[in-house]
Amino acid sequence: MGYLQRHFPGAQVHCAYEAGYCGFWIHDQLKALGVDCIVVNPADVPTLHKERTFKTNRIDARKLARALRNGELTPIYVPHRAALEDRSLVRTRYSLVRKQTRCKNQIKGLLGFYGVPPPQEPSTVNWSKRFIGWLEQLTMQSPNGTLALKALIQELKYLRQMIAETTKQIRTLADEPPYRSYTVFLITIPGISTLAAMILLTELVTLSRFRTLDQLSSYVGLVPGEYSSGERQITTGISQRRNPFLRGLIIECAWVAVRKDPALVLAFNKLCTRMPKHQAIIRIAHKLLNRIRFVLKHQTSYVPAVV
Repeated sequence: MGYLQRHFPGAQVHCAYEAGYCGFWIHDQLKALGVDCIVVNPADVPTLHKERTFKTNRIDARKLARALRNGELTPIYVPHRAALEDRSLVRTRYSLVRKQTRCKNQIKGLLGFYGVPPPQEPSTVNWSKRFIGWLEQLTMQSPNGTLALKALIQELKYLRQMIAETTKQIRTLADEPPYRSYTVFLITIPGISTLAAMILLTELVTLSRFRTLDQLSSYVGLVPGEYSSGERQITTGISQRRNPFLRGLIIECAWVAVRKDPALVLAFNKLCTRMPKHQAIIRIAHKLLNRIRFVLKHQTSYVPAVV
């Protein structure tokens, strides 16, 4: 800012940078200093072939400056700091669950490698309290093998504890403003739990950023891709552009909804007569997203009905 004030006093400064690991704190600080700053999706920046072949920081900066000057950049939505930290809590739980799955697979792999059979008692279900107790009593032929198993068990127990704590905090957050007024309506939709509702709310932040259902579906990633030229029209299936946390969630919730919502059950059965189930569920997920949008927009409970 000192350089700009010395050389361009009184000028209106515009700048842009690509979204990345540094988040949005640079955007917030520049805005506080009076700089018109936008954040853009790196994949949406117009790029010449030469700029793809020879890539340096100087070339990238010139490319952004040229696109900003020509008005070719579309800014992405920048949530406020509190919303970002709430989102971090929900995403941290997601990351811990993935680590827990990896740890379980490592334990299963270790037991399978040494041919250790699972317990035969019917009451000992995989990863239940009894099963964890059986694992803790298990010893290998050497102290080193036992230590390796104990280390994995300790990691699993720690991850289970952290998941429980983050889940409890997320449920507490769901009962606080501004999430409470939306969560109570979202959980009336079949397939949407309190945790799913919090993932939706923290990822979307505000529904007003999407003017239409098509824009919301595009952000989630429930729209088909297309690669057409001239008279050739090729549909490439579901788009690769997506919010990775939302698309999987909506599809997972759709599988639950087709067992509970009468209208979605009829729609799913009808779709399955002309396409595979894994394709039909995508269309059901789109219908479910429409119900979610309606509930959030009108702040009303969902009423299942056969239409």
